[in-house]
Amino acid sequence: MASTPDEPLTLTVHSLPQLDQGSATRAASTRAGRWKMLAVLLVCAAPVIASYFTYYVIRPEGRRNYGELIQPVRPLPSWTGVDAQGQTVPLSSLHNQWLLVSVADSNCDAACQQHLYLQRQLRETLGREKDRLDWVWLRTGDAALSPALQEATAAAHVLQVDAGQLAQWLVPAPGQALQDHLYVVDPQGNWMMRFPAHFDPKQGKRDLDRLLRASASWDQPGRP
Repeated sequence: MASTPDEPLTLTVHSLPQLDQGSATRAASTRAGRWKMLAVLLVCAAPVIASYFTYYVIRPEGRRNYGELIQPVRPLPSWTGVDAQGQTVPLSSLHNQWLLVSVADSNCDAACQQHLYLQRQLRETLGREKDRLDWVWLRTGDAALSPALQEATAAAHVLQVDAGQLAQWLVPAPGQALQDHLYVVDPQGNWMMRFPAHFDPKQGKRDLDRLLRASASWDQPGRP
């Protein structure tokens, strides 16, 4: 039988599939939408970023914070507390204000009462800016508040919370307990500063004044 001569190998090149006009339009629209969303997020975040940059980075020579900055910040948790009327209140409801927070058992010993007094007085010294700062007491334990203590804290947000949950959010300095400090939470709901134990009101007020000045362009008194 005669052999068949070898034939050279041939390759067939197929063109890549082309997007139809509708697919191309949808792809372009998706890309444009993502860029627009990113731009909106940047515009919304810009005032906050700028004020934090001013406070944390652009500092006059020799300036020091009295309070310890928390990095990274810790957002308000999603759990709830119970107010003086026995109503359940989500912690998220505290958003959109600067918060000065203390922690103590509901029995509220002398140190607790001193912290509450310092909070109230410190807020009052802020003058017309005081409406941008809320006084918050997160109390643990099941003891009922005395009538005198209820009256003394009438201007505060007093919420009974679970001690175990609270310890997962706020953290004391080494060698200290949660109730030894005052804590600062920004209007975005982030715990961002912890004042030292044995609090010095004058130095604490200086830090709060700086924070309020740095955020004045985007933070307003009250909640929406």
